[in-house]
Amino acid sequence: MKFDFKELEKQLGRVEKPARYVGNEFNIIRKEGAKLKFALLFPDVYEIGMSHLGSRILYNALNSVEDIACERAYAPWVDMETLLREKGYPLYSLETYTPLGEFDILGFSLLYEMCYTNILTMLELSSVPFLSKDRGEEDPLVVCGGPCACNSEPVADIFDAVMIGDGEELAIEVANTVLKEKERGAKRHEILLALSKIEGVYVPSFYNPVYEGYDLVRIEKTQKEAPEKPSKRILKNLDTATYIGKPLVPFLPITHDRIALELFRGCTRGCRFCQAGFIYRPIRERKMDTVMEQARSLINCTGYDEISLFSLSSGDYSKIHEIVPKLIDEFNDEHVSLSLPSLRIDSFLKDDLEKIQSVRKTGLTFAPEAGTQRLRDVINKGVTEEDLLRSAKDAFEAGWNSVKLYFMIGLPTETDDDILGIADLARKVSREFYSMPKDKRGKGLRLVVSTSSFVPKPFTPFQWEAQDSLDEIRRKQMLLKDALKGIRGVEFSYHESTISKLEAVFARGDRRLCAALIEAYRLGARFDSWDEHFKEEAWIEAFAKCGIDTEYFANRKRSTEEVLPWSHIDMTVTEEYFKKELERALEGKTTPDCRKGCNGCFGKKYADYCKI
Repeated sequence: MKFDFKELEKQLGRVEKPARYVGNEFNIIRKEGAKLKFALLFPDVYEIGMSHLGSRILYNALNSVEDIACERAYAPWVDMETLLREKGYPLYSLETYTPLGEFDILGFSLLYEMCYTNILTMLELSSVPFLSKDRGEEDPLVVCGGPCACNSEPVADIFDAVMIGDGEELAIEVANTVLKEKERGAKRHEILLALSKIEGVYVPSFYNPVYEGYDLVRIEKTQKEAPEKPSKRILKNLDTATYIGKPLVPFLPITHDRIALELFRGCTRGCRFCQAGFIYRPIRERKMDTVMEQARSLINCTGYDEISLFSLSSGDYSKIHEIVPKLIDEFNDEHVSLSLPSLRIDSFLKDDLEKIQSVRKTGLTFAPEAGTQRLRDVINKGVTEEDLLRSAKDAFEAGWNSVKLYFMIGLPTETDDDILGIADLARKVSREFYSMPKDKRGKGLRLVVSTSSFVPKPFTPFQWEAQDSLDEIRRKQMLLKDALKGIRGVEFSYHESTISKLEAVFARGDRRLCAALIEAYRLGARFDSWDEHFKEEAWIEAFAKCGIDTEYFANRKRSTEEVLPWSHIDMTVTEEYFKKELERALEGKTTPDCRKGCNGCFGKKYADYCKI
């Protein structure tokens, strides 16, 4: 496929943000003479993909290997897609402007189910067949990884191989295996067989779902050498692991335009709705000296003036009260600010908040998740109303007047009293602010109450629970909207419920959804997570044409004994543990933090992993 980027570059004035498509970012890596070309693909717009820490880590890790050249591409915005189609140009990498169809491996990051149609856009613009079975020996291998890989069944027919778990070492092993097999002249099937023997790799074509009527009854292994249950890859030591090196610095603002420091991976809290909290277990911390050295290196090679302490719950880092003042003191002269985007409301951070705002105030978000203590106990949130009010008071006294409270609507066992409890909490936080002396309040309170709709996710105790119907979600949203009226300083935002239902369908779906995905794409579905581009009618028509009952996947409470689409994948936490946690949830019983003692979530096979 001949392609001259200079010819396309002349046309980029027709698109909204040409900088998305030209590359040349500061710290970009270009390698000549590499034996294997790996395209790292993010199925969303540039600004979001460039903000993804995992992609930055993989970019550096793969390029650290002499024989591997890793390059990037992102989903083109609709104006760029139109231009590429009109001119007959392929989608290309930003490093060397190489058409994606010329790479050995196309590796997609699966972070969100609503990006699946963008995968098809990127494949079609690369002249790569959608389905694995339709690809020939000359086509790239199409692989994926990321949190959605734990149930890749709705897109399993698309991918040749799926990488499950931590990717730093796994992606390199996959690339090296492909290179080794290609050098010995192996055929596509032989390469996939070799990949299936790597811990953390799942080859969907080696497993076949069996249905009786509309129900999935078993998943049969069709390749004798493939593992019975592909298991996730676990990176044992974050201190010795490859990090992001010299990160790319873009020419246009991106979603998270700052340095990200990963304090630890995993979580010990056990919130029952939180997929990430379970699939990234066990918890592994970076030493404070490692984090500080990374901070120094990243500031020196980027020029950023903000550091984000990035983890599922940054306040749980064992050295949090030491590292916050240490970072601020060291970089104070350079006016580098610090943000804690995932702050626990039971983390005692008053002194840290005062220290943080001494440089620059960044946003504060607290996540009570539910409006009443009863429901917080059901979801095992482990925080109280007193925790929230104390944290809000600490923030207000430290000088903050803009705070966001995050909740979910539609959680299992939820009642209208729980919804009204959200408004009651907001009212109390507002009173906390306005009880301060006028001279301490600044410009007045901006309290954003933000809600999303609960989506039951695989590998959580709530994986068997039903999602509320669209009508019920909308009723609850309006109930809360009315209850929040008149509360001083409060703003209300909520997520489109139709998109949340589609997310639930694909989160808990099986391989039958792939046909509907392709049909919706052909009917114009693109950028489904973006309200201005979401085409509900395309999905309704696609599901109808393919005979898909969306309520079966999203709105049905499932038996704990039925076969789930992801039952053949081992993510270390046992199904027995999830069942026990579901029982405790329905009884309103909490489970203590793992740091206070092992709760036995891994079972016998992975018992030693808690000691990592």
